[in-house]
Amino acid sequence: MNIICNRDKLNQAVSTVSRAVSSKTTIPALEGILLRAGEDSVTLSGYDLELGITTSIPAVVKEPGELVLSAKLLGDMVRRMPSEDVSILSDEKLLTQVTSGAAQYTILGIPADEYPELPALGEAQLISIPQNLLKSMITQTIFAVSLSDSKPILTGSLFEVSENSVTVVSVDGYRMALRREALKTGQNLRFVIPGKALQEISKLLSDTEEPVSLQVSRKHIILNIGSYCVISRLLEGDFLDYNTAIPADSKMTVTVSVREFMNSIDRTALLISDRLKSPLRIKLEGGLIKISCSTTMGKAYDEFEAQGITEAMEIGFNNKYLLDALRATECDQVKLIFNGPLSPVKVVPMESDNFLFLVLPVRLKNEA
Repeated sequence: MNIICNRDKLNQAVSTVSRAVSSKTTIPALEGILLRAGEDSVTLSGYDLELGITTSIPAVVKEPGELVLSAKLLGDMVRRMPSEDVSILSDEKLLTQVTSGAAQYTILGIPADEYPELPALGEAQLISIPQNLLKSMITQTIFAVSLSDSKPILTGSLFEVSENSVTVVSVDGYRMALRREALKTGQNLRFVIPGKALQEISKLLSDTEEPVSLQVSRKHIILNIGSYCVISRLLEGDFLDYNTAIPADSKMTVTVSVREFMNSIDRTALLISDRLKSPLRIKLEGGLIKISCSTTMGKAYDEFEAQGITEAMEIGFNNKYLLDALRATECDQVKLIFNGPLSPVKVVPMESDNFLFLVLPVRLKNEA
C-alpha cells in the first residue's frame, strides 16, 4: 500500500474510528484500525465485535492495499505530524513507513485477513430520522440506561417505532426516561441499542435536520451519519413493560423552576459523597420545597418557592438521580407529579407530553 492523504482529515478519521477499537482483547488485530486503499480514497474501520465505525477520506493512492495498524500508535503519530500531508507506505512484509515532512516512523502492520469481518445485515428495515431529533432523543434518555450487567437488556435503550411516532425508553431500576416524538416512519419496529453505541452515535450526530438512515435487522443496526457508518449489535431479550411502571394516579402536581431546583440540590448535596452517602429529604409544604440532608460531616438545608403544593409531604431521593432527570428536561420549568412518599415522582413538560421521567424515592429513616 502506498498512499498520501491530508493530515487533518486522517487525524479526524483515526480519532473517530478509534472509539470503536477494543482496548482489552485477545485478538491483536482488534486493537488496530483496518486501512483499505482503493482508487482515490482510503477506508478506515474500527470494530470491537459489538460496535463498528467506518469512514472514507480522499487520498492519492499510488498503490492500493490493505493492512491493520495500531489505533493508539497511528493516532499519536498522525496528531503530531509536522506537515499537511501524511504518507503511508507498506511493503509485502507489512513493514510500514508513516511519513510527514521530516518526521518518519517505521512500524509493523498486521495482515488485513486477521481482522474480523463487520457483520452483514441481510434483510433489514429502513427508517429515517432528522439528526438533531435523534440526538435530542438519545441525550434525554441515555442517563437512565443501566450500568449493571445483572439485566443486560437494560444496558441499552428501547426504540419503539410505529408508523407515526418514535419512542425511546431507558430504565435502570431506579429511574426511567421516556421520549416520544411524532414522526412518519411507515414502519413498525422494536429494538434495543446498547448504551455504549448510543453514546458514540450521539457524538457523530449534528444539530441539523439532515436525515440519518437506520437499517435495522434482527441482530444488528447500521446508521449512516454524514461520512461515517456505524454498525452495532442489538441487545436481545425482553425489555421491561415500561407502561406498567408509570403510576396512573396523582395526588399533587407541583410546578418548579428547573434551574432553581438544580441549584438547590447542588448546594444541599455538598455534604454527600461516595463515602458519605445520604438521601436528600425533600419536604413540600406552605408553597416551599425544603431540601435537607445529614451525614457524619454535618447538615445542610435549602429551600425555594414552588407552585401547586396542596398538602404537606416528605419524600427522599438520591441526589444524582434527581439531578440527572432535571438536567435532561432541557426546560425552564417542569411539572412534578407526586403520588405519595413511596411512589415514583413523574417529571413532565409544562405543555407537551414528549418526555416523561420517573425517579424512584428512597425510603427515609426517622431522624432522632
